[in-house]
Amino acid sequence: MRYAKRGPLRFTSHRDFARAFERALRRAAVPIAFSQGFHPHPKISYASAAPTGVGSEAEYLEIGLQAPVDPAELRAALDAALSPGLDVLDAVIAREGTSLADRIDASRWRLELPGVEPAVAADALQRFMSAPEVQVERMTKQGRRTFDARVAVTSGTVIDEPAAPSGAAASPCAILDLVVRQVTPAVRPDDVLSGLRVVAGLEPPAPPRATRLAQGSLTAHGEFVDPLDADREDEPIGGR
Repeated sequence: MRYAKRGPLRFTSHRDFARAFERALRRAAVPIAFSQGFHPHPKISYASAAPTGVGSEAEYLEIGLQAPVDPAELRAALDAALSPGLDVLDAVIAREGTSLADRIDASRWRLELPGVEPAVAADALQRFMSAPEVQVERMTKQGRRTFDARVAVTSGTVIDEPAAPSGAAASPCAILDLVVRQVTPAVRPDDVLSGLRVVAGLEPPAPPRATRLAQGSLTAHGEFVDPLDADREDEPIGGR
């Protein structure tokens, strides 16, 4: 399944969403399968969940069922059982022998920088993309960690779009379009912002807003292949 986190619901943590999704499964009377053992859990597997505070149009998960269901009816029932802003967008029956997580190796991000002139952002992004590496720091569960934020970013452009960020008054707003590969440790939008600060001293005067637009496998031409495409009836096994 593909789902979205929109508006204020982007501040929903992954744990909060997981609880809400399990409640939605019960309300929609979905015949969910459970693990074996003394503490059975519903068979749900999440793929590369977005950080808290980040919007997304392309979050993915898999569920195991005890009985066949119609994907379109399942999608509609779960979407109705979730709060507006947590929206189930697509559902397909998984083919055996494939893994959803194995079909995701990159994400496309829209990063809105309120109060930043596009020309200033373009200069900072050019410096970032030209650098052989950009070391940034992030606090993790294991303590403060330093890593290269540049290595994961395969492309970055500043979009020529005059509109202000969602819900804001008209003002300068640079909009970055970034393609970021999955690496370890994961490079997040705030890590790229830290990198722009390192190489160009870029400090947005207002909180930035990040939205994940796509996830999937990245072709040689820089196009994304939807992870669900390989499971659609009109797609050959193995994708395209």
